[in-house]
Amino acid sequence: MSDDALKITPLNAAHRALGARMVGFGGYDMPVQYEGVLAEHKWTREHAGLFDVSHMGQAKITGKDAIEQFERFVPGDYKILKDNKQKYSLLLNDEGGIMDDLMAGKPDHDGLYVVVNAGNKDADFAHLRANLQGDAQLQVMEDRALLAIQGPEAIAVMTRHEPALAEMSFMDVNRLMVFGVDCYISRSGYTGEDGFEISVPSADAERIWNLLLEDERVKPIGLGARDSLRLEAGLPLHGHDLDATVSPVEADLAFAVSKSRKEAADFPGAERILKELAEGPSRKRVNLIVKEGAPAREGAEIADKDGNVIGVVTSGGPSPSTGQKIAIGFVPPAFAEIGTELQVIVRGRAAAAEAVASPFVPTRYYRKPKA
Repeated sequence: MSDDALKITPLNAAHRALGARMVGFGGYDMPVQYEGVLAEHKWTREHAGLFDVSHMGQAKITGKDAIEQFERFVPGDYKILKDNKQKYSLLLNDEGGIMDDLMAGKPDHDGLYVVVNAGNKDADFAHLRANLQGDAQLQVMEDRALLAIQGPEAIAVMTRHEPALAEMSFMDVNRLMVFGVDCYISRSGYTGEDGFEISVPSADAERIWNLLLEDERVKPIGLGARDSLRLEAGLPLHGHDLDATVSPVEADLAFAVSKSRKEAADFPGAERILKELAEGPSRKRVNLIVKEGAPAREGAEIADKDGNVIGVVTSGGPSPSTGQKIAIGFVPPAFAEIGTELQVIVRGRAAAAEAVASPFVPTRYYRKPKA
């Protein structure tokens, strides 16, 4: 897509004013970095990074049948989801492949608030709109921006503006007046750090962005560091580690298939997914540490220790937090077991690799201590 055809977020001028290097991503003109991926990555792990994720798709599904209808597309149990909670789920096709991964929650008493990936949002929303039945309506929230503030100092930054946010726990979501506007706020993100995602009216986005950046603990972070942060956290990226051929079992996301839905077998692709749960899939997501040579990038082949090609890398790069080279890929299940010696083929050369546990870096999501 040419630069002329790229869409822009409400923060485009703000990024350019900060000297961001802009690239096309998900059909949008987006900042890949400001001062550099390494510095931005480390700042987020140590302080608070501010991200523009307004290219993501935001929508409400409303009406008395909203939750029942939404469950026709996903394997999660949203009927039992409590108010002010959200849940990660997967939009599945009839073959059990992952059309997209998403967040859906109950920030108010008006159905579900749903956030989907930028590159898939048009197809996702068209699929939902064409297939919702009964009293359930899809309302795409095109007049809203989405910010994410991530890192150990994010909570201190945000509670300066709204002390009540300290009461939120990981995966809580609420609708609150913050910064003088109507916000949807969740305590979540895709970096492995504590933090918040904040949906705000587009007209107020630049003011709120600049207000947050006035805090010395906060720096703007581009998509380059967002990718290295999520990779370290072992979080898959749709269009790379997930696609319409990959099942939740293959992707090691079977936790998103709720117990009640397994018993009812009433979600798209249930026959395949339940069979894979019972008998095992033909391939499985694996986390790798590459022990030598250059980082293994998407498309690199994975081989067993004897050099037989058995799989492919779907995401990879250097880990700024650990100094190691890390990757995600798919291999037959026996080779995904922790400690398995493997190889990756990078630029025609075999390099030693090892299957390791996920995540590569411990996550720091905030959960309230149980009483």
